[in-house]
Amino acid sequence: MSTRRSGPPRVLRVGDRALLVELPDGDRAEAFHAEVLRRRAAGELASVREVVPAARTVLLDGVDDPERLAAELPHWEPAPLHARVGGAVEVPVRYDGPDLAEVAALWGVSVAEAVRIHTAAEFRVAFCGFAPGFGYLTGLGERYAVPRRATPRTAVPAGSVALAGPYTGVYPRSSPGGWQLIGTTDVVLWDPRREPAALLTPGTRVRFTAEDLP
Repeated sequence: MSTRRSGPPRVLRVGDRALLVELPDGDRAEAFHAEVLRRRAAGELASVREVVPAARTVLLDGVDDPERLAAELPHWEPAPLHARVGGAVEVPVRYDGPDLAEVAALWGVSVAEAVRIHTAAEFRVAFCGFAPGFGYLTGLGERYAVPRRATPRTAVPAGSVALAGPYTGVYPRSSPGGWQLIGTTDVVLWDPRREPAALLTPGTRVRFTAEDLP
């Protein structure tokens, strides 16, 4: 993956009908992904069957004329993600995680202030991965980035609200993990009987609310 911090996106061919677009950073990857969705909704990218965002890339699959689109993409000028429209998914949280005090110390604030910082932020699902229903949420910014735990836990309970790097995530099921656990929620992140099965899909806005303030 490219490590460039500025300049136009880099477009790579993937097979016969797919393009991988590398962006300089996560913010521009999110903005580019939003631009792809906007253009597809407007009927400009009818042949793009699937759009898969990641930390700094966006994959476009099912492209009828990849050579033509690859030449156009570097000239797109996506709008910054300042104004976000539509409702947000609300996730009630019990801020009772075993790592909450450590996170507050890393931020240089009290536990109560750490909760207020987290609930005041407006998050957006940048991309999904790791497990079905697990979304990588941006919104806190680099100022509040925290390291992963030196020793991962062998089992993190389902519904755990966690931080790692600049991301917030919610574990949809019990699994090993090294993220910092700050709370728990009863919200169901993944339900195969639901359409879509994932509650949090790329581009979704999310707000966390505190069930009980510390």
